Amino acid sequence: MNRRTLLTAATGIVLTQEGGLWRSARAEPLGPWRMAAANTTADPRLRAAGWAVLAPNAHNRQPWLMRMEGADSMALFFDLDRRLPETDPFDRQGLMSLGGFLELFRLALLEQGLDATITPFPEGEPQPRLDRRPVARVTLRAGGRPDPLFAAVPARRSAKAPYDATRPVTDAQLAALRAAMLAPEGFGAETRDIGRIRDIAWRAWMVEAEDDAAWMESVNLMRFGSAAVTAQPDGISLWGPELDPMIAAGQLTPSGMVRGQPGWQFGVARYRAIFEGTNAFIWQVTRGNSRAEQLAAGRDWLRLNLAATAQGLAVQPVSQALQEFPAMAGPYREIQELLGRGGTVQMLARLGHPVRAAAPTPRWRHESRIVAG
Repeated sequence: MNRRTLLTAATGIVLTQEGGLWRSARAEPLGPWRMAAANTTADPRLRAAGWAVLAPNAHNRQPWLMRMEGADSMALFFDLDRRLPETDPFDRQGLMSLGGFLELFRLALLEQGLDATITPFPEGEPQPRLDRRPVARVTLRAGGRPDPLFAAVPARRSAKAPYDATRPVTDAQLAALRAAMLAPEGFGAETRDIGRIRDIAWRAWMVEAEDDAAWMESVNLMRFGSAAVTAQPDGISLWGPELDPMIAAGQLTPSGMVRGQPGWQFGVARYRAIFEGTNAFIWQVTRGNSRAEQLAAGRDWLRLNLAATAQGLAVQPVSQALQEFPAMAGPYREIQELLGRGGTVQMLARLGHPVRAAAPTPRWRHESRIVAG
C-alpha cells in the first residue's frame, strides 16, 4: 500500500495514485461525465438530463427516474428499488438527492436559453416514506439565462480525503457559498470553533460503522472490480488498475469489509484521519421538515457544491448524525440542538482546500433512467 491510498468508508472508497488520479476516457461508467457536453439531441430535456445525472446523491444510488410528458414537460420520480432502508428509513436523503438532480436539470436548461416551472409533489406529499407519485413536474418555458454556477459542473466532486488544514476557508469564500443558495437564510458555517461539531460527526460515523445493519447496507452496495462497476455503475465503486488485481487475487473482498475485519479497521483509521484533516464545516437548516423543504434543501445542496468548486474548495457530506435510524438517536439530537436554530438540519459537510483532485464517480447514462408513460 506504499504507493496508493485506499480511502475506505461507509460512504465510499476512492483510489488515488502517486502522480495523479486514475482516469480512463473509455471506461463506460465514467462516460456520462464525458458525454454531457457532447449531447446534441434535439430535445432540450434529454440534453438537460445528461447533465442532471451527474448530481451528488446519497451512496451514489442515483435514485432518479424521469418520464417525458408531451413536448415540454418532465415528471421526476424516486426509484423505490434504490432506497437505503437502514440509514435513510424515511427517504429524506434520497429525496435530497432528487432535489440536486432537479436543480442541475434546471441549470442545464438555462444554458439552452430555457427556464423551468417546477411543481413539487403535484399529486401530494408522501408520508412517512416516498411512493410512486411524482416528486416534481418540470415544465419548460422560454427566457432562461445561464447561471455562472454551471461552469463548475464538470469539476464537481465529493472529495473523501483529508483537506489542507493549514489553509483556512475565508469569510469571502463562505459569503460566496451563501450567496449561491436559493434560500441563503438556511446556510450555516463554522471555521474556528469546530471541536464540538467534529466530535458529534465522528461519533455518529462510528455509530453507523458499528451498527451491523447500517454498515452492511454500504458493504452490500460495494462494486468490486471494473467488470462489476461497468455492469452496475451505482453504489460504492472499488475499481481501477491497482484495485482490480487486488480484487482478482482475493485481497479485497466483501467479507473483508465486515465489522472488525481488516477493511473495516482500515476504514475507521482512514476516516479518523479525514476528520482530523478538517478545519471547516457547513450545514443547511430548514424551518420545518416537510417533503417540499427537503426537496428544496437538495436543490441548494447542489448549488453549494458548485459554489464551493468555483471557489477552489472541496466538499464531503458527513451527515451520519442526521440519519434517523434508532441507534443514531443520540448524535441526531445533539446535532439538531447545536446547529438547528429551532429548525431541522438537512445536511452537514466538511469544507476545505483539497490536497489533490478527486476522481469522478461512475454514473448510469441518462437514457437508462427514463421510463415510459
